[in-house]
Amino acid sequence: MARMQLDTFEKSELAAEGGKCDALYNLGLMYSTGRGVDVDLVTAHKWFNLAAMKGSNAARSCRAELAAEMSPAEIAEAQRQAREWLAHQ
Repeated sequence: MARMQLDTFEKSELAAEGGKCDALYNLGLMYSTGRGVDVDLVTAHKWFNLAAMKGSNAARSCRAELAAEMSPAEIAEAQRQAREWLAHQ
């Protein structure tokens, strides 16, 4: 089971590197729910933000839900991480 989760995570990371909207969204889901990784709302917000920029309405909704649970500093950090990720694509 753990191997399957790791494979899913690795595949999502690789697809996200290509900027695929579904992969970005799936990484947001993984980090927001702790599916295969530790829960990390900042990282989840980053991935949802990137997926939303690619046109995912579901990611926009999830990002808004997360933002309601996060501090302004956490949101700013997630946005900084998203900008940094974009700069390296």
